[in-house]
Amino acid sequence: MLKIEHLIKSFGDQPVLKDLNLNIRKGEIYALLGKNGSGKSTTIKILCNLLNADGGSISFKDKPLDHQSKYEIGIAPQEISVYNNLTFKENLEFFGSLYGLSGFKLKSRISELFDIFGLNQHANKKIDQLSGGWKRRINLAVALIHNPDLLILDEPTAGLDIEIRNELWALIGELKKKEISILLTTHLLEEAENLCNRIGILHNGMIQAEGTIEELKKLIPAKKIAMVETPDTEKLIERINQNGWQYRYYNKRLAMLMPQDYSLSEIINHFPDVSLISIAKRDISLEHIYYEVLQKNAEIPI
Repeated sequence: MLKIEHLIKSFGDQPVLKDLNLNIRKGEIYALLGKNGSGKSTTIKILCNLLNADGGSISFKDKPLDHQSKYEIGIAPQEISVYNNLTFKENLEFFGSLYGLSGFKLKSRISELFDIFGLNQHANKKIDQLSGGWKRRINLAVALIHNPDLLILDEPTAGLDIEIRNELWALIGELKKKEISILLTTHLLEEAENLCNRIGILHNGMIQAEGTIEELKKLIPAKKIAMVETPDTEKLIERINQNGWQYRYYNKRLAMLMPQDYSLSEIINHFPDVSLISIAKRDISLEHIYYEVLQKNAEIPI
């Protein structure tokens, strides 16, 4: 569906994208993760023809990406991009007309989106009268007005509370059933883990790791992770090394990478002479994977 090859972009003497390669398949949700400044927004701007790349190529549906592609690509930016002084219905009518929709076709598409997003009760309310959650809904509906094949979601649930976020996750899940390809950027690792078929971690201008959650879990040399609190960190690390295990720091908390799924009592028995305040076993999550990748390719300690 979307194929990016060897994409390069610099601002002055500052390289942002050095050799970006990714491929989004038809009907999948692909999460692009990365720190602020990693190049996510630059990539989106290039896809939307708001920036020109310095090198590389982008193809969409087996053709070079061009200005005509906008009729088959929808984007819901992080900033709410609708008119506050217009109603939900008026916004959809306006943006639909920009994509060449009119008459029965536009009316039918608006009705369909109202049903999908539950907008009927607020159809004639102006945007500035409603909450951030409803604004996010109309932002997403506008991006879908022309029934695109590829939807770009830039931080779609930023700033929303958990209840509204979960509602939008459910809506995005419904879109997945319609075989719309989705490129999603997010800082919420839980969002990427719950919604996406595949995940790419962008750092230093390149995709450093890519795959399904199960494929990415193989990057962690462990079956389980144990978060540990102890007053004797140095002694614990010494014993971890003696056991042939590895350790990491996640959010400044010491974690042991366990080669087997030991019970808590078995873990404690491996450290008979170490004072342990608490131990909590964890499954390998996207957070662990994310830190592992950045630790291998960057300057941050974990």
